Amino acid sequence: MRALAPLLVFVTALLAAAAHAQAPLKRSTPMMLTWTQAQQRQWYPAMETVFETRTVAAGGVVHPLPKATKAIAPTYEFKGKSWTVDGYMAANSVSGVLVLKDGKVLLERYGLGRTPQDRWTSFSVAKSITSTLAGAAIRDGKLKLTDPVTTYLPELKGSAYEGVSVRDLMTMSSGVAWNEDYNDPKSDIAQAGVMLEPGVDPYVSYVKRLGRAHPAGTTWHYNTSETNLMGIVVARAAGKPLAAYLSEKIWKPYGMERDAVWMVDRGGLELGGCCISMTLRDYGRVGQFMLDGGMAGGKPVLPDGWVGEATKVQIANGLTGYGYFWWIGPEAFEAEGIYGQSIRVYPKDRLVVVINSAWKRADDDADWGAMQAFQKAVRLAAKAAP
Repeated sequence: MRALAPLLVFVTALLAAAAHAQAPLKRSTPMMLTWTQAQQRQWYPAMETVFETRTVAAGGVVHPLPKATKAIAPTYEFKGKSWTVDGYMAANSVSGVLVLKDGKVLLERYGLGRTPQDRWTSFSVAKSITSTLAGAAIRDGKLKLTDPVTTYLPELKGSAYEGVSVRDLMTMSSGVAWNEDYNDPKSDIAQAGVMLEPGVDPYVSYVKRLGRAHPAGTTWHYNTSETNLMGIVVARAAGKPLAAYLSEKIWKPYGMERDAVWMVDRGGLELGGCCISMTLRDYGRVGQFMLDGGMAGGKPVLPDGWVGEATKVQIANGLTGYGYFWWIGPEAFEAEGIYGQSIRVYPKDRLVVVINSAWKRADDDADWGAMQAFQKAVRLAAKAAP
């Protein structure tokens, strides 16, 4: 899936920069993309001390992640050098690695001073969680993929979003014109998200002024605001904030171990495309929840077949394809974020691989290549494990 890396890291880097500029701050800090690794280690586990967030409450019962009979400790060759788990983590500023097979822990390691109780920011991993909440709203009968976006965002009637469906948003194929060039101060990504109208979400206020580039549903084009708009759609359909809905549908019934926190925009709404923070094991539980078919507390949270539909190619993107806010690759689907955040799920292997990092660079191909080599070694070791 690393074929996605050059595009993915570019657009997620833009999202991170936009999130920093457009989310209300609790303290003055440098732009997120300029944080040193020391600052990353300080603030990635404590984003709620930097930005305004909303809490995703956990319940009193924790979904167990028992240890497997035998742990794995893969070694592998990469670029002419022998590597171990500890070697990979040290060389790539990794704060946590978790590997689950059939829901059992094959490998769990921490670095950078992180403990099992410490949260870590997700960056664009949040997109895939927004997708999953959309599935929950569909299961609840509150949302349909075929619904017009304007059913939930009537402020967009008469705009380029007229005639765009929920599915079009979920596949980033609205066809609405959008410039994602963060280096251009006049680009959409640079200007969206600031308050334009009192009482109107800043993203909604901004996008209703945009024009059309393609017919709806025909062309995949990465558009950060699509995910944020989808978050608003889900919240309005559910009749509650995303954080509360996530707590109700997954965090409490599935048994997450600790409250998560979700960054909000200047309108006070959770950013559908960025920055949920959770513990390493709760990242693993998100992946396991998907492997479990969207079941929590013995009851279905998602529609029948949703996991398969959300994590298969729904639209061509010039790479390996795109699902419903999930990146699709051979034998796996993945939620990814810059600076080395990943939940990779191998359905046939019943395997979940989680990595949290504080890379020096947001988007260096060498870092992604090193992660890919590590993930490959982990998968081979896991497949051989009893």
